[in-house]
Amino acid sequence: MSPLPPQMLSPLDSRYRKSVEGLGEHLSEAALNRARVHVEVEWLLFLTDREMFGSHKIDADKAAALRAVVTDFGQKDIDELAEVEARTRHDVKAVEYYVRARLEELGLSELAELTHFACTSEDINNLSYAVTIRDAVNDVWLPAASGLADRIAELAVELRDVPLLSLTHGQPATPTTLGKELAVFTHRLRRQLKRVEATEYLGKFAGATGNFAAHQAASATTNWEQLADEFVTGLGLSWNPLTTQIESHDWQAELYADVSRFNRILHNFCTDVWTYISRGVFRQIPQAGSTGSSTMPHKINPIRFENAEANLEISSALLDSLGSTLVTSRLQRDLTDSSAQRNIGVAFGHSLLALDNVTRGLREIAVDEALLATELDGNWEVLGEAIQTVIRAEIVAGRSSIADPYAVLKDLTRGRRIGKAELVEFVTGLDIGQDAKDSLLALTPGSYTGASSRLVDHLS
Repeated sequence: MSPLPPQMLSPLDSRYRKSVEGLGEHLSEAALNRARVHVEVEWLLFLTDREMFGSHKIDADKAAALRAVVTDFGQKDIDELAEVEARTRHDVKAVEYYVRARLEELGLSELAELTHFACTSEDINNLSYAVTIRDAVNDVWLPAASGLADRIAELAVELRDVPLLSLTHGQPATPTTLGKELAVFTHRLRRQLKRVEATEYLGKFAGATGNFAAHQAASATTNWEQLADEFVTGLGLSWNPLTTQIESHDWQAELYADVSRFNRILHNFCTDVWTYISRGVFRQIPQAGSTGSSTMPHKINPIRFENAEANLEISSALLDSLGSTLVTSRLQRDLTDSSAQRNIGVAFGHSLLALDNVTRGLREIAVDEALLATELDGNWEVLGEAIQTVIRAEIVAGRSSIADPYAVLKDLTRGRRIGKAELVEFVTGLDIGQDAKDSLLALTPGSYTGASSRLVDHLS
């Protein structure tokens, strides 16, 4: 068998590329290198703006040209960095040499030694990861996740008054409305999104073991802690003053736990929607040209929700692994985090793919209100809860002498189906006040939804 030409191993980079390509702008290897160049350039400009060690402030045109190295970063630069790294066998050192080459091109060679000044590789890396993760979350993942939560909220409002037979333990239970059940998921998802939105992206910039040792050796009178704080916050991050060689990554673990929890709630949403489809509550809208089964032409499979489940599971598994790995580093530094963090984009990619699947899936289903009404009409026994509760209230009010109303209703309804006629006959013969009796006789499974419709207002 002839060998295949080189192939991509991840389906995110091939089959599903279109659905997740926005993340590549932030969480790819090229994006990481661009961020590294960004941090190196900004540190150099930060030092020269303060004329450290007798340096001069770079004029505006050349500063703009230096920053353009970042904004114009493209395939040529990616290839150049790859060539340099092949020689240095060190990714951050390759970035330093790349920036030095740009300084030479701009006639700024005299400032070359301020490139990567007093930095350890992790000073550059931790800031680069923080910037890229922040931008990926805020620019790509959060808009998609929030958009999906908003769409579920819209459906909740649309379906707020549509009665639905509840199932607890898979058995008929007190009716609800379809909108209220969707509102529950919206509320859960949005709580997690608020946590993600509140993420504090931390950065360190304190040298080889977090002590500013090289900095102070170069200038003992400079307040390096203040400068580090200014530099890190200038990148839109929060400064972490107490670290080893690495920023401790606790903020990453916190973020990944929140995103993973969001994933799992969305996974629960998918399994419920799948069940509603199986039950007929939602009917699937045939899509032109699509095939559900290679042998059964009648099939319309709920593939959007099933695919989403798989991708959410993969995403959460990776995020959980990252969260547990990244909070530990032997003594002042080991490299376990380096390999682990290269999978951040994969973890978010599978979550983003799931968001796309669910968003598309919701466009391909419709409510079968006739089936919902039929289900409810076939389960009048669910009113047993209402009847025994009303009897209890009547006993307390002195309008009934029934002993143990729960047992009475249990004998009538447990393990058996009863129809409207039986229930009407039962209620008519009850020893309760007429107002209570009239209220119960007016009740139907479809109207016994309590405050379900009103509860949807809590989303606003």
